[in-house]
Amino acid sequence: MEKLTKPVRFLLCATIIFLGLMGCDRFVNNSGEPVERVSDGDTLVVKDTDGKNVTVRFACVDAPEIAHSNKEKQSKRTSDRNQFTWGVKAQERVQQLVQQGGNRVTLNITDSDRYKRKIAEVRLQNGTFVQQVLLKEGLAKVYRPYLNKCPSKDLVQQAEAEAKEQRIGIWSDTKFVNPWEYRSLYKK
Repeated sequence: MEKLTKPVRFLLCATIIFLGLMGCDRFVNNSGEPVERVSDGDTLVVKDTDGKNVTVRFACVDAPEIAHSNKEKQSKRTSDRNQFTWGVKAQERVQQLVQQGGNRVTLNITDSDRYKRKIAEVRLQNGTFVQQVLLKEGLAKVYRPYLNKCPSKDLVQQAEAEAKEQRIGIWSDTKFVNPWEYRSLYKK
């Protein structure tokens, strides 16, 4: 092997340092948004390209609520306990999916809401549609008021219909209150 000249060695070292500073993840298939945290069964926080946290609400679905305050966490009310139990299951499933996807997701942003959250269809790097999984497993319901803004509305409706027919998850619970009804009745 020939000896490298000083300028070639310098260029080679500079290239290696430059690539190291850029970060190895640019050369590994790490596309998508890095997930900072899963807030609940239908909301997560991602870091955008500017390094800012962006809250993303899942399009097409509404998952059961989780307890946010100590008062809610200590509630003995059956409706609260039921809602929060299913909410935790949905949140844990989303966390599991995100971890399986390398803590990265691909977003198809469809809208934003009054809380300045991005509304998006959320997919893992392998193409898994997170909302479809939640619906198939009975951990969320289709949110029909905004279904017209859901590019994959046929997929989500089919997934929900399968879970309902098989009485999976919340469909097996006769005491379950729809998340939107729960919020309007109990979150005052």
